[in-house]
Amino acid sequence: MQPTNDEARSTFPAEALACELVRALRGRRSQTALSRRLGYRSNVVYLWESGRRAPSASELFRIVARTGGDPRRVLAGFPVDVSDLDLTEPHGVGALLGRLRGSAKAADVARRCAVSRTVASRWLNGRSEPRLAELLELVEVLTLRGLDFVASVASPERLPSLAPRWREQEARRRVALELPWSSAVLRLLETADYRARPRTERWMARRLGISEVEVGRSLDALRRAGLVEALVGGAIPGRYVVSPVAVDTSTATETERRALKLHWADVGRDRLSEGKPGLFSWSVFAIGREDFARLQALHVEYLQALRRLVDASEPTELVAVANVQLFALDGRS
Repeated sequence: MQPTNDEARSTFPAEALACELVRALRGRRSQTALSRRLGYRSNVVYLWESGRRAPSASELFRIVARTGGDPRRVLAGFPVDVSDLDLTEPHGVGALLGRLRGSAKAADVARRCAVSRTVASRWLNGRSEPRLAELLELVEVLTLRGLDFVASVASPERLPSLAPRWREQEARRRVALELPWSSAVLRLLETADYRARPRTERWMARRLGISEVEVGRSLDALRRAGLVEALVGGAIPGRYVVSPVAVDTSTATETERRALKLHWADVGRDRLSEGKPGLFSWSVFAIGREDFARLQALHVEYLQALRRLVDASEPTELVAVANVQLFALDGRS
């Protein structure tokens, strides 16, 4: 979800993480050895790790490549295709930022990155290359998943500036995985109806079609995880305020993700059996394997388009579930 309010300015520790990332990727190599592997005669890695100089964004991906990694795998958990990009070159980084941008406005990005609109526009349009710290800031601002991006480059436990936040984020993921309805409750708190005035747990339960007990369990878990805060004073006392963070479950185990898929499939089945409104469609067909592969690609494109539309939607007025299935009956695809 793209945060657009003035309160959502990024507090991501990008500068410290940039130095720590280079150190973590270097591993047991000497600074001089890595500098030479990158093609430098001077010990530029020392300058990067000490914060005296800053590597460019593409240098990060060059370091990943020179230390045995695959730059494209860094983005494997993000809904963006980078298979045609050379991320070790400035033009590849520019194209990446353009694809991550989605519907974000340059003015909003500039404000949250504390740079001018001209600078933000040049980054987003690929006319200039951000430094590594600026890249980390941009990924956080554009996706709210800066921690995931950094963790895909190096182990969070080797990054002092990241480790505490990472453990906190993992605790938040546990809420989403263990209490699936908490995601729906969280989204409901973002709707215009809820923000307009205090709402009871009974109202929330009616809007979501679940029990008050389930709503209460979800709110308690969300509050403990720091995903919502209950206001006790102010203009609208008793209201929950949502923290501007993203909880991504793409790094969950296959078993955990299967459990989530089964939960929402069961919700759809229950709503269908109860005769409740919704679009419940199916089509059984015979098709060639190459064309079936094309359908699978369209399936992914649809979900990406859905996500872009959701991110740009204003005002938010209801909570919905998109439960899309596509599979071959022979169990081979």
